[in-house]
Amino acid sequence: MITECAHAKLNLSLDILGTRNDGFHEVSMILQSIALADQLFFERSDVGINLTVEPSDIEGADLLPTDEHNLIVKSARIIFERFNLNGGLNIRLKKNIPIGAGLAGGSADAAATLRAINKIFDLNLDNDRLKEIATEIGSDVPFCIEGGTALAEGRGERLTQLPSLPTIPIVLVKPRGAVSTALAYKTYDTDPSPEHLDNLQLVEAIKIGDVEAVGELMFNVLERVAVKFNPSIIDIKQRLLDAGAPAAMMSGSGPTVFALARSKEDAARIAQSIGDVDAKIFVTNTV
Repeated sequence: MITECAHAKLNLSLDILGTRNDGFHEVSMILQSIALADQLFFERSDVGINLTVEPSDIEGADLLPTDEHNLIVKSARIIFERFNLNGGLNIRLKKNIPIGAGLAGGSADAAATLRAINKIFDLNLDNDRLKEIATEIGSDVPFCIEGGTALAEGRGERLTQLPSLPTIPIVLVKPRGAVSTALAYKTYDTDPSPEHLDNLQLVEAIKIGDVEAVGELMFNVLERVAVKFNPSIIDIKQRLLDAGAPAAMMSGSGPTVFALARSKEDAARIAQSIGDVDAKIFVTNTV
């Protein structure tokens, strides 16, 4: 049996530069892995790709599909067919990342599946080859193959790895409900941002490990869109800042809001101070 951790991601930035001929959006964003992760367990079988989801307190986990509509199964089938693999695979998922939260939980699970099959079947594919396959599955999946800190361009598949940031304690707040990524982008298109913020300054702050500057330079053009579908985002963000977080922002298409903290103790204090919000709260860190 092989176990893989599927780490969630945060957007330290998200800018939309326009629409593409292939129907996707041209983006420029900085992505960051965090310690919060799903766990996946893989074991070879005689036939079939069988996915089981363990009971979880994550909202919606019991409703996750276990067929080709799940990116885990889709990823497994793609790589099985691509390399004419024999036999099957039993996969068990322990869900810890909130669903529909802007944290790339499904993409992380897909990437973990590609990594696991690469090991189990001795395919000897390097990360670049795995990322090529991952591009066929979803825009965030290539990043999740390697994780860390990266500038993502194109539709998210064109990656430039950046130096790892110092470990930053993080408070995550996931309000009830989900925000559809497709709907968020479609709504943005009706009222696009007139300005495109510069990722280069944020990249330079990351390169020198200036966490304070990173917090000051974070931005997400989808935040004002997601608020239309989940107004609690604004309240949660303000609560985190009022609790002393040096910076707070929505991740991805939301609705999860995250805050940077100065220490583990500070993160725990912030989380405790907003414990009355109707949301799932996590204390984690960058990895």
